[in-house]
Amino acid sequence: MKKILITGGAGFIGSHVVRLMVNKYPQYSIVNLDALTYAGNLENIKDIENSPNYSFVKGDITDADFIQQLFDTHQFDGVLHLAAESHVDRSITDPLSFVKTNVIGTMNLLNAAKSIWSGNWEGKRFYHISTDEVYGSLGATGLFTETTPYDPNSPYSASKAASDHFVRAYGETYGLPYVLTNCSNNYGPNHFPEKLIPLFINNIINNKPLPVYGDGNYTRDWLFVEDHAVAIDLVFHEGKNHETYNIGGFNEWKNIDLVKLLCDRMDEKLGRTPGQSAELITYVKDRPGHDLRYAIDATKINRELGWKPSVTFEQGLEKTIDWYLTNEVWLHNVTSGDYANYYEKQYQ
Repeated sequence: MKKILITGGAGFIGSHVVRLMVNKYPQYSIVNLDALTYAGNLENIKDIENSPNYSFVKGDITDADFIQQLFDTHQFDGVLHLAAESHVDRSITDPLSFVKTNVIGTMNLLNAAKSIWSGNWEGKRFYHISTDEVYGSLGATGLFTETTPYDPNSPYSASKAASDHFVRAYGETYGLPYVLTNCSNNYGPNHFPEKLIPLFINNIINNKPLPVYGDGNYTRDWLFVEDHAVAIDLVFHEGKNHETYNIGGFNEWKNIDLVKLLCDRMDEKLGRTPGQSAELITYVKDRPGHDLRYAIDATKINRELGWKPSVTFEQGLEKTIDWYLTNEVWLHNVTSGDYANYYEKQYQ
């Protein structure tokens, strides 16, 4: 039986990966490690919490002694590392916490994996999940490939770039067997409502302003989270050691066009007058260092592993809206307390 550690498995992307792995591989023992900070929510994986091949451990990857003890106890065969601070706005106000989690936390995991595997790399794998934001900003044309030079522009992307470099360095220096992926913007069920799509769904439901940065012409490539989980499964099992794969949705949208589409769909779902939700759009001061455009070239993972998105953006958005409208209790629970205070500070 393989024993797999998944970090950040109570978060947005992590919860979908945990669910897929637990259900698809009953012969594996899946350990979910999460610190349960503001974006970690065990309700995200309530449906598999009693599965015989699943266990949860509450803990912080920045605690080196704890991480080493966890690895010594469980002797993991593989690591899927998703735990990270990920919101650019938060990184601008508190960059040091991003260094602690994304850089030091990753280092602790690398050191622990290296120590228990001790050069016996057969059947072992360290999988580091990263972001397209490490590449910086694109102009009007072009795509990010696996060989695009790193050019991070925010404390968040700089911290992820640093962690990527350390993973590759451990591969080159010690021979650690790793794979690394850089993904585009994810969306879908269970997404904490500080990111654009769940934030705006929640605001439309509650008739609150929709804060659009700058002129709204920033462009992003959108990836449905369930498609991302399938890609992660493929890379973990079939990707080549010391290789990087870019994962994208082939779905480029300007923010303002996405928001208008979302408003139209929400008006239909809520039985509102067409155009009613669009009246909530409010342009706010741009954030510092805002990257103009991200777009992923996912040709390599398609060519080598046969992966491609299973849904169009419109189909994925429909599934996402329906999930939030049928899970308003979940939405209410995660938008109370500390998050409400943060929201008021961020968008006042």
